This record gives sequence, C-alpha cells and structure tokens, in this order.
Amino acid sequence: MDKNTVIGLLLIFLITMAWAFYTMPSEEDVQRQRAEQARQDSIAAAQAEERDQFIDEERDDDRRADLDTVERERSRPALGVFEEAGVSDTVYATVRTPLYEIEFTNLGAGPAKYTLLGHNTWDQDPVQMIMDTTRSAYSLGFLSYQNYNIETDQILFEPLFDETEMEVNGTNSQSLSYQLDLGDGSRLLFTYTFYGDQYRYDLEIRFEEMQSFISDMNVDFGFKSPLSLTELDVVQDARNAAAYIFAGGELEKLQRTESGSAELNVNGDIDWVSTRSRFFGQYIKPTAGSNGATIMVELSGPADDPETIHHYQSTVQSNILNTNVLTYELYSGPLRYYDLREFDDNAYDVIEIGYALIQWFADPLVKYLVIPFFAFGSMFIANYGVLIILFGVIVKLLLFPLTQKSFKSMAAMKELQPQMAEIKEKYKDDPQKQQKETIALYKKAKVNPIGGCLPMLLQFPILITLFFFFQNSMLIRQEPFLWATDLSAPDYIISLPFSIPFLGDQIAGFVLLMTAAMFIQTKVMGGMGGMGGGGATAGGPNMKAFTYILPFILLFVFNNFAAGLSLYYLVYNVLSVAQQALINKQIKKPEVEVSGTANNDNKKKKRKGSRQKKK
Repeated sequence: MDKNTVIGLLLIFLITMAWAFYTMPSEEDVQRQRAEQARQDSIAAAQAEERDQFIDEERDDDRRADLDTVERERSRPALGVFEEAGVSDTVYATVRTPLYEIEFTNLGAGPAKYTLLGHNTWDQDPVQMIMDTTRSAYSLGFLSYQNYNIETDQILFEPLFDETEMEVNGTNSQSLSYQLDLGDGSRLLFTYTFYGDQYRYDLEIRFEEMQSFISDMNVDFGFKSPLSLTELDVVQDARNAAAYIFAGGELEKLQRTESGSAELNVNGDIDWVSTRSRFFGQYIKPTAGSNGATIMVELSGPADDPETIHHYQSTVQSNILNTNVLTYELYSGPLRYYDLREFDDNAYDVIEIGYALIQWFADPLVKYLVIPFFAFGSMFIANYGVLIILFGVIVKLLLFPLTQKSFKSMAAMKELQPQMAEIKEKYKDDPQKQQKETIALYKKAKVNPIGGCLPMLLQFPILITLFFFFQNSMLIRQEPFLWATDLSAPDYIISLPFSIPFLGDQIAGFVLLMTAAMFIQTKVMGGMGGMGGGGATAGGPNMKAFTYILPFILLFVFNNFAAGLSLYYLVYNVLSVAQQALINKQIKKPEVEVSGTANNDNKKKKRKGSRQKKK
C-alpha cells in the first residue's frame, strides 16, 4: 500500500468522524425526541384501550369479523397464490332445520357453530357440537405447486349466495356454495346440501382446472375441531371421547388416557371416519373414492383433569388425478341407533355393547331386541324408568328356565352339605375315595354339581351386554325416574363429609337398593351367590363369607355408574329373590346314603315311627 492510499483512507476516516459528530443530536434534541416518543406511546395505549373496550362492548357480526381478521393476520402462514385468491371480508350464514342450526363462515367455507335443537347439556343449554371456533371445523388440505401446505380453514372463500338465513323443513333440501377463484377458470367450489328431516348433510368439492395448482393430486378432508363436552361429569364424558376408522368391515379405534398425542393411519378404501364424545359424534363418509384415513388425538393434560381438552381429529385422504369432484356424506348429531343406521349400517358400532369375545351375540341382541323394545315401548309409556322395570321383568321371564334349573341345582347342593361333610370327614386321609364317594352321592341324589353353574354361564353374555348397553346408551340420557333426574348419570342421594377411595363422597340411591336386594338374595339362597345367582358354597366358610361381602363390593363398583343400569339390576335381583324363595319351598331334602350307612338311622326311626302308628 503506497503513501497516497494511506493518506486518502485517513482523510476519509477523519471526514466520516467529523460528519457523525456534526449530525449527532444535542441533549435538548434527545429529550425532545423522548418526550415525543412518550406522547406517541400514550396515544397508542389510549387507542389500544379504546379498541379493547369496543371489542368488549360490541356483540354484532362486525366485531366477530374484526376478531377473525386479527386472528388470521397473526396466525396465517404463507399460502402463495391461494392467499391472494381469498376475499377480504368474513361473512356468516345460518341454516336452520327442525333438528339443528348451523352457522357457516366463509373462513374455510364450513360450519363454525353447530347447535342441536332437540338436545340440551346438563345445565339445559342447547348442545353445541363444535368447541369454540371462529373458522370452519372442516378443512381441505393439500400441497400446492409452490410447495405450500394449504389448509382451506385459513382462507376466506367467496360466498355464492345472497341470503344469509336459510330454512329447511320436512323432506325439502337446500344448498349453499362457496368458491375460491384462482383466475382463468381455475377455482375450488364447495357445495353443501341440507335436508329438513335428518342429521345427515352432503358436501361436494369440485376442483375446476386445478391440476396445475396442486402438487401431487393428493388431498385430505377432515374435521379438525374438538367436540364439546355436554355432561355434568366432564371426566366421564371425556373418557368416552375417541376417534374411529371403519374400513373393510373392521373398526379401528384411537383413544388416549394420558396427556400427549397419538396418531393412527389406515390405507385403502375408507367407509367412514368419526370422532365422538359420550353421547354425540360426527362422521365423514367419502362417496367418491378414498385411499386412506388418519385419526389423531392430543390431550392437553391428565385425562382425569376436568380442564383437560381432549382433541380428536379425523381425516380422509383421496387422489384427484382422475376426477375433479369429491363427495362426502356428513353427520353431526346424537349417537342414537336409528339416526345412525339411516346414515350408515355400521355407524352404531362406535357404541360399546360388550366385549369383543361376545360381539357376535351382543350386537344382534341390542340392535334387534333391546333397542326395538324401548322404541316400541316409548310409544305407549313415556317414562323410561318404568320401561326399564318392564324390560327387567321380561328378561327375567325369558331367562326363567335357565335360572330355575340353576337355583334348583344349587338348593339341592345346599341340602347335601351335611352328607358331603360326613364323606369329607370319613375319608379325609383318602382323597381318591373321598372323590369317588362324593360322585356316588351326587348320583344317588340325582344332582348335577355343575347344574348350578352352567345355566348361569349361559346368562352371562346377556347380563354383560345389558351392563354395557345401559351404561353407554343415549336412550336414557336425561330421562327422569323417581328421585333420579338423569338415568344416564348416577342418582346420588347421600353426600358424605369425606371421600372414600373408589366410592367417592356421594352414594347413589338405586345402587343402595340393589345392594340390599343382593344381600337379601344371598340370605335366601343360603350364601350361594348374588347378582342373579351363583355357585354353591363348595369352598367352605371362606367362600360363603365372600358371597355376603360381594354385594358391598358391587356397591363400590356401581356407585358411579348410570342410574338406569343400577335400576335394571335392582329389578332383576328382586325378581331373583322371589324366584329363589318359591324354589326353596318346593325343594325336598334328598335322602341318600353315605357308603351304605348314612341316613340309615333316620330311615330306621321313620320305619319305627310308622310301626308305632299302626299299633
């Protein structure tokens, strides 16, 4: 570096420092700038406070539109050409039928609010299916040609209708449409069709000249919003929440019982996907082809925390390479058998009505006998508590031959206890001889030792099926009977000043009566069982003690279950007590010999008494 270069650089540095010093603001300028900044901050704060006050006071559609805009601007990802195609204003429309009222938004072109008109929450507000949202609960997703992940619930569509209030009644139908116009004849078109007499509604999504805008022609359509919980027992309601995929005749279930997330994917043609709470659910049935489905769940906290959000989502995947139209049948409403059967023959499978081992038996029992009985009976008897009592009587009569044989066998076994004890004592050192003589005793008395167990085993599939049905069925939801205001919830009548593990701090009324009936039944049967029967006390004093303890164990088990379930078992056990008392009067003590000597003394005494009478 030569001398001239060094001098030049030094002069540039000195000029730059002089200019910076000359343009530096004075202390007075700094104070003036700070004061001006404080004034501007104060004005901004006042404007923010005024804006917040405006938001709090205004409740009309303009306020919601402003909030939507703010939320969209804050959270909207880059969407490329799809963002530019959207309109700028949020528009709401309402569709009313005798069954529901839906508020649609053009932010995602779908429902943001879904109110069931014939169903209330536990505190008597109309059931709102969709958890609080300002955008569509449905969303269409795909990868754009610009490599953006597009979700249509982030885009404002253009409404293609003028009236924002629509009424659909009877067998009539009505449609509304939204479009996302990309120019040059390319657009997404959503068209919903509603029917006045059913919870089902249809959706057609048309892709017009969209091939160049979607990367691989794979799209997914799903329900993204959590469902609202509706019952007083929030934890119980949330525990019944789940997501399902039905495909190829098989039902796949996703349910999480602890905080965190999970996902389940199924490939192939999909019949439907669903998410549900305890008594309400939504379904998506693709009717124009599909190639897979995904269900997801995320719990925001522990499952037993009432504040935890149980967020289930269900999505159907399709490929539009060879078609420009996708169609779906949608359902949002109560999980009632006849409503769901009208939507799909297998939609009711989300209701658990028994263990998988007895599904072949439980399914037709519930669908073709139990539900039709209550549907028919409700035409003449409005009170479901009375119907449950009548149903319990009918079930008992139908099972009478089995229980009759079982009770008679157990009563006969009870009468043989002294002879069996004698054999046990006489051959206590010879187990083989003891077993041989016991079998001989059974033959002489014409008693089948398994005669009391086998008929009860045949009843168990029925009892287990009805256990699940009354616990999970919507038939008895919010149906009152006596002191119970809701047969689908516990009928607490006693509040304790403390909480007992597994029981809680309240005791249900029908459970108390059921426990008392079981205890009386056990006494009548001589400690031979409860809950409609049981085995003989061949296990000795310990087994007999257990049969007396069993009713109190079931008090803990049933206390927090549905009152309708306890009422049914109460009726069943009361009838069992009456049946057993009648059988006890009919049973005569068998006279048998033990090794040719037992009961000989009794026979001799009887003969001697007979001779004395003759004299």
